[in-house]
Amino acid sequence: MIILFGLAGSGKGTQGKALSEIFGWKWLSVGQVIRNTGAYDKITNQGQLIPDEEVIKLMDKQIEKAEDEGFDIILDGYPRSEVQARHLVDEKADDLDGAIILEVPKDELYERLALRGRDDDQEKAAINRRFEIFEQNICSILPLLEAKNIPVERINGSGPIAEVTERLVKVVKQMKPEATEQLTDVNGGEIEQSYGE
Repeated sequence: MIILFGLAGSGKGTQGKALSEIFGWKWLSVGQVIRNTGAYDKITNQGQLIPDEEVIKLMDKQIEKAEDEGFDIILDGYPRSEVQARHLVDEKADDLDGAIILEVPKDELYERLALRGRDDDQEKAAINRRFEIFEQNICSILPLLEAKNIPVERINGSGPIAEVTERLVKVVKQMKPEATEQLTDVNGGEIEQSYGE
C-alpha cells in the first residue's frame, strides 16, 4: 500500500490513477469517495474537513473491498489527519510500503485549481483553508509513519505529467521492489493527461 500526499491541485488524483494503471493496483481517493456519497458537499465547498470517524468508516470499507478483490492499493490523500493516521497505522502498518508527498509551488496550484473548475476550488479563501489544514495535519501524520519505519519521500510534482509519473514510478519501485509494471506507456490513452483531480 502506497500513500500519496499533496496539497489540493498537486496532481494526486491524476498520478494515483496513472500508477494504478501502470501497476494494476486499486486507486482509492478519499476526496472521490467523499464526493461520491454526495452527503458532504456543503462542508467541502467551505474548505472544511469531514469528521474523522466518518472518513475512517468510509475508507475502511473501500480498503477492505479492494483487499478482498486481491488488489494492492494506492491511497490518495488518506489519511488526512492525525486521528486517521493513527487508525491506519494501528490497523495496516505491516501493509504500508511508503508515503510520497507531491510538492508543487502554491502559485502553480492556484492556476491548476482554477482550471479544473470544481465548486470547492473556486474561492481562494476556501482553498487557503484547505492548504492550512493540510500543512498542519501533515506535520502530525509524518512522525507516526516514520515511527513505524514507513519510508516517506518528497517528489517534485511540477513539470509535464508524464515526467512526474516517471519520478513516482521510480520511488514506488524503491518502496515496493516486487511491484511489476503492467502498462509501460505512461502517455497511453487510458491515463488521464490533465490535473482534473
